[in-house]
Amino acid sequence: MRMLEALAALPLGELLARLASKKPVPGGGAVAPVVAAFSAGLAEMVVAYSIGKRALAEHEDELREASARLERARVALLDLADADAGAYAALNAAFKLDKADEQRTEKIAAGARAAVIPPQATMAMGIDLLRLYERLAEISNRQLASDLRIAAILGEAAVRASVENILVNLPLLGDAKRAGELRGECERSMEEAGQRCEGVVRATG
Repeated sequence: MRMLEALAALPLGELLARLASKKPVPGGGAVAPVVAAFSAGLAEMVVAYSIGKRALAEHEDELREASARLERARVALLDLADADAGAYAALNAAFKLDKADEQRTEKIAAGARAAVIPPQATMAMGIDLLRLYERLAEISNRQLASDLRIAAILGEAAVRASVENILVNLPLLGDAKRAGELRGECERSMEEAGQRCEGVVRATG
């Protein structure tokens, strides 16, 4: 289930207006991948200003590969924003079922299982971005060091936001084992994101 209009197709002002409105979507679940997409886009700019620099010629191939990875991530993350909005809409519909409906509990659980997929993917992509930024801190244009730091800060924020979007759904899963696994994954991701963001800031400071 997707929103009628892709979030990526909206002007920024309209996207923010929709976010600010008294409507459930887009909400925090869509914000996380959008923030990660901003992170990837900013890092992609850093790489663009690094490619072709004589002093960085030995890293040219690696920088071009990084640029392609960042472009793919940027596009995929915006798709995840739409996927999250669609998953939330489906979960919200399950909540609106009559409480006498025998299938309501299972439909809510199924909706919650679907709702954790986009933030889980966003969280993983955020970690991948931060790992890449640590390498870019070593081989990119130092004049854009502050932009790379901001990209890392946004990447960590996206991971933290994704964790919140996962945790809020855990009580609805109806599966204590799976909830525990996801909680552990969230804790590990939060720790790694913080460490890698700090590493980028330290390396470019």
